Amino acid sequence: MANKLINQMGLPKSIANIFTARNIITAKDALSHTEFELMELLDVGKEEVTSAMAHVSEVVCPPCQTALLLLEQRVRNETLAGHLPTRLKGLDDALCGGIPFGVLTELVGPAGIGKTQFCLKLSLLASLPASCGGLDGRVIYIDIESKFRSKRLIEIGINSFPEIFHKKGMAQEMAGRILILRPTSLSEFAESLYQIKVSLLQQQVKLLIIDSMAALVLGEHECGTTRQQALGWHVSFIKSLAEFSRIPVVLTNQVRSQSGDESRIYSFQAQSRSIIKDNPATYDSHLVAALGINWAHAVTIRLVLEARSGQRFIKLAKSPISPPLAFPFKITSSGVILLDDDGIEMKGPEINTIQCQVEVLTCLFSSVMKNMRAKILCLISKG
Repeated sequence: MANKLINQMGLPKSIANIFTARNIITAKDALSHTEFELMELLDVGKEEVTSAMAHVSEVVCPPCQTALLLLEQRVRNETLAGHLPTRLKGLDDALCGGIPFGVLTELVGPAGIGKTQFCLKLSLLASLPASCGGLDGRVIYIDIESKFRSKRLIEIGINSFPEIFHKKGMAQEMAGRILILRPTSLSEFAESLYQIKVSLLQQQVKLLIIDSMAALVLGEHECGTTRQQALGWHVSFIKSLAEFSRIPVVLTNQVRSQSGDESRIYSFQAQSRSIIKDNPATYDSHLVAALGINWAHAVTIRLVLEARSGQRFIKLAKSPISPPLAFPFKITSSGVILLDDDGIEMKGPEINTIQCQVEVLTCLFSSVMKNMRAKILCLISKG
């Protein structure tokens, strides 16, 4: 609106011609000057300038909107954008339908907590026929840690959708819709992204999964600055893919331990340090998502998978449309299922703190071994 032409705003022709003669062509040109400056430039009186500027401001100023109107627009946009239902009722309700299209959704958690199981189920849901509630499309699954198992995928499908997978040839057809890529370096990953951009439209791809981004980045870059630079380019490209294709993009991330003297970004995190110090039994470990704060800002939805008191939880830690909620879950032959659809609202440090309890040493050891493995693969590919 700021670039709207002065002579198209309904001003009196005499004053509009004066603006044009003084090379004040757009609303932005006019609003860049004070009234006294315009009086001098246009050689007209204060009353005429004040009246003209009030009219220009009224034309270009966006109209006021009520909170109700904004909410209705949001719901309408969400409906048009679409979601991939997870078939986890409580989580889908909190996300207004499921994993949203056109943005990045992140799964964070320690090794063995269920991130890949979650991704396998999403792959099936995206490939199911539309008549069965799926997206009836292909899935590109970037399997960086080589954890994708076709046998487990079929098992989840048979137990979750027996009416479909017991039909002759359906298991093979569903599995054939999931395309697996296994880049061993960031350069190969970048090449894969360019190929994916072409495939998204040509092959009717309805879901992109990257499992896991952390393994690829942490395996190649030791230096934090270099790592963040490399990560910045890749996450920007992935976000553009999501926005360009309007499909759900799901990425998994690992965890790392956070030292006691490491600075906190938020005030409540500083408070959590003193709580843990005074009462070490409160938390068995202080784990945080890997890849840093810039990566955290890039994702729209963050789901944290953790274990505490012998129970696994999915935490909706970041969402523009829902408060932080935690859902207890377990992994069965059908994949991830919720034990309770009524989420537990979280407050304070527990939103971002990731717990692993008695499994913490195993989790950390497994993460270290994964990083070492990624580095070895990188060295082999370069050699």
